[in-house]
Amino acid sequence: MRTISFRLIPALILTILIIDPVSGQQEYGWRGPGRTGIYSETGLLKSWPSTGPKLIWEAEGIGPGHSSATVTNDAVYITGVRGDKDLLTAFTLEGKKKWDVEYGRKSQSPNYPESRCTPTFAYGKIFVVSGAGELACVSPEGKILWSIDHYSKYGASVPRFGISESPVVVDNKVIVSPGGPKAAMVAFNVNNGNVVWETESLNEEAQYVNPLLIERGGRKLIITHTPTLVIAVNAADGKIVWKFNFKSVNNNPGEGRNYIQTPIYKDGYLFVANGYGQTAAKLRLFDDGRAPELVWKNPEINPHVGGMVLIGNYLYSSTHDNNSMGRWICVDWTTGKTMWTTSWNNKGSIISADGMLYIYEERQGHVALVKPNQEKLDIVSEFRVEKGTGPYWSHPVIDKGRLFLRHGDYMAVYSVK
Repeated sequence: MRTISFRLIPALILTILIIDPVSGQQEYGWRGPGRTGIYSETGLLKSWPSTGPKLIWEAEGIGPGHSSATVTNDAVYITGVRGDKDLLTAFTLEGKKKWDVEYGRKSQSPNYPESRCTPTFAYGKIFVVSGAGELACVSPEGKILWSIDHYSKYGASVPRFGISESPVVVDNKVIVSPGGPKAAMVAFNVNNGNVVWETESLNEEAQYVNPLLIERGGRKLIITHTPTLVIAVNAADGKIVWKFNFKSVNNNPGEGRNYIQTPIYKDGYLFVANGYGQTAAKLRLFDDGRAPELVWKNPEINPHVGGMVLIGNYLYSSTHDNNSMGRWICVDWTTGKTMWTTSWNNKGSIISADGMLYIYEERQGHVALVKPNQEKLDIVSEFRVEKGTGPYWSHPVIDKGRLFLRHGDYMAVYSVK
């Protein structure tokens, strides 16, 4: 049996309530409020000591994984792998382990079988998807309330690199995207796991996207990728509102092109970008539900697994030059013009809080505090996470003045207040 060890350092803990702007409910999970990668924090440090921000606590033994932490008002949840099972572990805010529970089979992919699902917390429950396709609802006390193998139920094939989806929760429904021959997307009742609706099949397999929930034309829409399309599904009834043929505008739509990034939405426009030499595209949406139209495309902004953020009028992200190397990039939101592309260690993940960028490089674990600047990569401070093994693919999380960084079987929490 594996054990979890942790080291505590006293810190001031503040509680901040996050209300999702679309669902109107208190929820926590993938890339913060609205899945934007922009965290609702203020009063954060504008520079760090040369050794990095102060370490508050750390945990080892959470199980190998690439998922991020989900932080609520009274707990920290993170997934990992134990044996052949995916594992959900809960900590107190001070870093003491509360419980762990195995909730499904891990990914059977020989390529990086570690956990990928960042937990979604809503309606007082935790929702997770295993690497083999089981959707589980877990209580804050660590009890599995219900579970369903939705990939088997809908005859879906598990993607080559396992399942990465963090479920969307809205209006008492938890929504997942198995794809395949029976349904592109399915909604289950959060209380009992009963099917609420099923979207028609598009006869395309699932991708690695954590879908985006937006409101447009008086409807709540769930936006996601299939291998050839960008689609919008009505969260109320599961009807597909529109489809955009992304393959038709993609620079590199061939076999093996994976869709990974959660799109960005602002003021009626949607931005989609993915690695593997594919193009990025800005789309104009319409209230009447007709298919979006292409505004611009730019193949230079093609993040691999690290996401992107929109700060003011500029997109900040990274490039996927190849699987081993990438750079950092800034693109004008209005025109699609590349403002700069800069090498700094390697590609990685990016988030923002309190007017600053946080970047986490994927090969050696370099972390930087960056001032948004359309003229250059403006690094203010940096340090390195040295513990843990494997790629640094987990995205940073900021909550209550703390920075959460995960590396494989290890998680560190720093004070950035």
